[in-house]
Amino acid sequence: MNIREVARLAKVSTATVSRTINGSDKVTPETKERVQRAIEELKFYPNTWARALGSGRSSLYGLIISDITNPFFPELVKSFEDIAVQHGQDVLVANTNYDPARIELCVTRMLQRKVDGVAIMTSEMDARLITEFQSREIPLVFLDTGKAEALTSNIVVDYAAGVDAAVEHIVNLGHTKIAFISGPMNLRSARVRREAFAGCLERRGIGAGLTEEGNHQVDGGHQAMARMLERKERPTAVLASNDMTAIGALGAIHERGLRVPEDISIVGFDDIQISAFTQPALTTVRLSRDEIARVAFRALYSIRQDGGKGAEYAVRPTLVVRKSTGPAPRQRANGKRVEPDVVRV
Repeated sequence: MNIREVARLAKVSTATVSRTINGSDKVTPETKERVQRAIEELKFYPNTWARALGSGRSSLYGLIISDITNPFFPELVKSFEDIAVQHGQDVLVANTNYDPARIELCVTRMLQRKVDGVAIMTSEMDARLITEFQSREIPLVFLDTGKAEALTSNIVVDYAAGVDAAVEHIVNLGHTKIAFISGPMNLRSARVRREAFAGCLERRGIGAGLTEEGNHQVDGGHQAMARMLERKERPTAVLASNDMTAIGALGAIHERGLRVPEDISIVGFDDIQISAFTQPALTTVRLSRDEIARVAFRALYSIRQDGGKGAEYAVRPTLVVRKSTGPAPRQRANGKRVEPDVVRV
């Protein structure tokens, strides 16, 4: 099946078929409908690579993520792809696994496929690779790691607001011994969340707080929580840098024969889908993947429409309270803990 047969059935020229396929506004709605009916009847599949060569546009967006095994990112990929499909765009997904060599390969693939824009949803990106995109005038949008400039937009996540809401919730429950399990300190997003936590405690006059470094994975959260429990004075509440870390911490607490939230309250970050089904269900700071995907797509689309001008977009996390947080345990004079005053239902 070829374009000439489509043109013959639709009673138009091959040029009109080509313009219809490429979304030209020079084709009338009636003609466009006739061509599309012919395409469907003949089951004609246009050569998208040829279209890219002819128009200079690939109808393909790149999406670079850090870790496909973290549920946060597949949920983000799904949302971004859903929006892209609605707008006639395909998506080329690249998973870096936090590996610099792999990041470079991902960028090379994007350049070879002549993507129309790239959403960089990773914590780190080499400046040299960013320049490779910019030198080819490929629009970019970053997740809280870039700056708004020509051909580049940035989604700013108000991590401080999310962490502050979590700390306020914990403090209102009577906790003063509050700890934090961070992500790897070589990642900017992990440093930002840890600094936000320290700032929240300082503003409330609570002190520095206990911190341990994790790896944003379940095993890292488990190991960091186990180290905390070995300390002479353990915390009564723990904030985790993401939900995977919090789930690992839940396991370490249960292994020690302790209870959540009666002995230790736990708060995660991200609100991945599984966090609502842990035992107990996880209180967490929701960072909406749907919202990030919508904003990222709109940012890439708008750069083309606005003559290459980038912009800054804000995303504000919100606290979701579930069953993993509760009142701080009281202390007897002899130092032994007693149950908080709670009504069990």
